[in-house]
Amino acid sequence: MGRGHTGEIGPGCCRAKPQGVPNCNTLLLPAESATWGNMRQVKSGPDCYVTAAMEPQPHILVVDDDREIRDLLSRFLERQGMRVSAARDAKEARKLWPLGRYHLVVLDLMLPGESGLDLAKWLRSQAEVPIVMLTAMSEETDRIVGLELGADDYLGKPFNPRELLARIRAVLRRASGEGTGPKEPPPKAIHFAGWMLEPARRRLVNPDGVEVPLTGGEYELLQVLVERPNRVLTRDMLMDLLRGRQAGPFDRAIDVAVSRLRRKLEDDGRNPNLIKTVRGGGYVLAATVDRN
Repeated sequence: MGRGHTGEIGPGCCRAKPQGVPNCNTLLLPAESATWGNMRQVKSGPDCYVTAAMEPQPHILVVDDDREIRDLLSRFLERQGMRVSAARDAKEARKLWPLGRYHLVVLDLMLPGESGLDLAKWLRSQAEVPIVMLTAMSEETDRIVGLELGADDYLGKPFNPRELLARIRAVLRRASGEGTGPKEPPPKAIHFAGWMLEPARRRLVNPDGVEVPLTGGEYELLQVLVERPNRVLTRDMLMDLLRGRQAGPFDRAIDVAVSRLRRKLEDDGRNPNLIKTVRGGGYVLAATVDRN
């Protein structure tokens, strides 16, 4: 596995798997906190991931200059039923981009040559593909800039591959508009302060009738706010409502997301009238909401 790592991948552990689904593998690791390069390994014991036979196969683009991480992450995600293409830098990623229809990009910010931030900006100019960033824990400024560019989530290195998998699945669910259970049909339109949100089309229209493009994260945040108007939502509540506690971002990411959404809503961040900051509390959408 390179660089003296002793972890190995054992034979399949699937029980009563559907016909035609390949065996999955259990990770057999020598220590609870051993690492794959910058990826933290954990013992899986008897657990394993089984490829879902009926789910479409998402295509993931992994961009990381560490070959070991690229290879191990590619194999790990493929065992979860995903198709993976890998690039070592922005140049390779640009070459791969027109060759496939990618559902999500896992992007390391610290790339040789063109930075991950520059590549994220280019990706955003090409399509609204979800982006999960991989960052060193000390790079808070880069994380914030990446989130401002429209990245959907981040994960600090070293990381647990299971956590990355959970975040990828959560972002894919949000991007596809899937829920976790039965829901009432969404209203055709939600009106607030002259704005209109169309949930079925995930579309925001300003008071002049012009559509304002939103990233997946911006739409989810706005939806949470309009569903709870004139109610103070703490950062913890927003993290739970947006992503769930297991895949929640750090507090600063919520502030960045609110700031970015305010700009889209033309709400002055220094003196906001629509999304107000409650000191020591959180945020509140100060508007009357009409759902029809």
